[in-house]
Amino acid sequence: MKRDLALRTLNMAIAIRRPPPGCVHHTDRGSRYCTHVYQKLLRNNGFKVPMSGEPNFHDNSAVESFFRVRIHNQ
Repeated sequence: MKRDLALRTLNMAIAIRRPPPGCVHHTDRGSRYCTHVYQKLLRNNGFKVPMSGEPNFHDNSAVESFFRVRIHNQ
């Protein structure tokens, strides 16, 4: 995925959903999500960004497990 697509998608989500300040934006450490422009857009819109300081492929495991259980139980 290109950086521009990630930025356009985030801008669209903000415009349509109008997330409240403190909303958690959870991603992996993909280069498109770590750019200064993307992170600035998140900060300017009041998002919290839980991300480890260094690449760690286990970052998403707890969230993915939670949502997998929630989706399968519905």
